Amino acid sequence: MNEGMVDVQWLKDHLNDESLVIFDCRFRLSDPKAGRSFYDQGHIPGAYFLDLEEHLSGEKGSHGGRHPLPDERDFIDLLRKSNVHRESMVVAYDDQMAGSARLWFLLKYIGHENVSILDGGIQEWVKAGFQLSMEIPKPGHGDIIPEINKNIIASLSDVKNLGNRKLIDCRERNRFRGIEEPIDRKAGHIPDAINIPYLELINNNHYIEDSKIRNIFKGIPEGSIVYCGSGVTSCVNLFAMDRIGLNPRVYVGSWSDWISYDDNEIAKE
Repeated sequence: MNEGMVDVQWLKDHLNDESLVIFDCRFRLSDPKAGRSFYDQGHIPGAYFLDLEEHLSGEKGSHGGRHPLPDERDFIDLLRKSNVHRESMVVAYDDQMAGSARLWFLLKYIGHENVSILDGGIQEWVKAGFQLSMEIPKPGHGDIIPEINKNIIASLSDVKNLGNRKLIDCRERNRFRGIEEPIDRKAGHIPDAINIPYLELINNNHYIEDSKIRNIFKGIPEGSIVYCGSGVTSCVNLFAMDRIGLNPRVYVGSWSDWISYDDNEIAKE
């Protein structure tokens, strides 16, 4: 077991622990029904399913981006029904590392510190020869109580007033440069942002070594802000930076919120 991560053997050995709660966070932005379909075809035994659009995001508005924070009461109620207690050990997994990082961020935001990501995702579980299940776990009666940690999120005002902090764009380089934009209605990036794509931090669904993460983020001050298209894949950077003690923050609305304000400047490279 590593800080903030567990491997598949650890998870297999602890499947019957009463304090363990597992969540399947698989999703595809191009197909909202894909995650549930993957789950129904087979998931890690005992895992509950959380949908990015329905459970890990809130109601969309004119501003706030494509994946705003979920309603606090609804999210806590969902966790309680998934048997999450104050002392629960939560393990999140998916198949691209972004969904699990999003849940890790949300649990940290509501003050639940005992949460880890499954290193290697469900692919590593299957590779190890461990069985999948199609059984849906029964609803639980958890007693988790939120203690909101607003220090892990950044507002639009924070992004516009960086001080000595850095603003890190976690999207692919072509999107950062404004060469292409497959999802949002405007291309480019937020002025003064630097580009550290989230895909540089993972290799075959494993986070790269901490030493390599430190090298990538060398010179980045504590409290710096990460963003992506809608606040999902940037959670990969958030998790990696947290591992090396940089206490990062995520601009939840991200690029899709930034461009919802017509007077916000757009940079291209």
